[in-house]
Amino acid sequence: MNEIAVEAKGLKKTYEKVDAVKGVSFAIPKGELFGLIGPDGAGKTSIFRILTTLILPTEGKAEIFGNDVVKDYKKIRNNIGYMPQRFSLYQDLSVEENLNFFARVFGTSVQENYDLIKDIYIQIEPFKNRLAGKLSGGMKQKLALSCALIHSPDILILDEPTTGVDAVSRKEFWEMLIRLKQKGITIVVSTPYMDEANLCDRVALIQDGRIMKIDKPQNITNEFGRKLWAIKSENIYKLIQDLRQFEFIDTVYPFGEFIHITSKDNSMDINSLILLLKNNNHSKIEMLEVQPNIEDCFMELMNN
Repeated sequence: MNEIAVEAKGLKKTYEKVDAVKGVSFAIPKGELFGLIGPDGAGKTSIFRILTTLILPTEGKAEIFGNDVVKDYKKIRNNIGYMPQRFSLYQDLSVEENLNFFARVFGTSVQENYDLIKDIYIQIEPFKNRLAGKLSGGMKQKLALSCALIHSPDILILDEPTTGVDAVSRKEFWEMLIRLKQKGITIVVSTPYMDEANLCDRVALIQDGRIMKIDKPQNITNEFGRKLWAIKSENIYKLIQDLRQFEFIDTVYPFGEFIHITSKDNSMDINSLILLLKNNNHSKIEMLEVQPNIEDCFMELMNN
């Protein structure tokens, strides 16, 4: 049986009258890339701050490699690499100075653990004398990850590391995470981007402080359980309004240029629906059956 890297049992966090985390439980085996997937305000950051010993849970308990986040916080802090949601390095220090500073804080040196960060750091090394505050979003991301890794932690906890970063940098970042996982590092990452869920070994879908589902991404999409259609027309806004008026339509959600819909009895005559829409003055209608993605499953679980 795999060693458990992270375990939470009945975790709750309340800020005055706001319940941010509502009895969350999960276990993450060593070496797994685990994703906490959900929108802003779902409770992801509060969970991560508890796991990294920055705040205390209101109720419940959490452990990192068997160490309690309250009682054993000193041990935990030496064994985790943490990237908070906002860029938190020293803006007025250079790339090199930031890296050296974090290495010294943990009683090590850049040279000692350079092999661990080499693949990431070589991409920003040409800018090693540039102030951190002057870096692009993607470069800041790589520097923050290098600083989180410099003391050779057993676990990385990354809070929405790709938010606000361009698509190319997002792709590069996930490629780096997969390479780090192959080195045996346990990675726990949160993201509001549903498409990133497919890059994780397992995900927890979280909304309003509660975990709705934990499983492999493929298993979650396989359990969608009913037919899903994508549809669009020349007037998307009117299309949404009209579809929601039809009694046989169950769910209607915008997905980019298309709208994803399901029917109440899981059977629908595409030609009849298109004719109905044409009679409602819709034009350039396109409709096809599609496979559900994680976002479809997330919306389905919210309705259950």
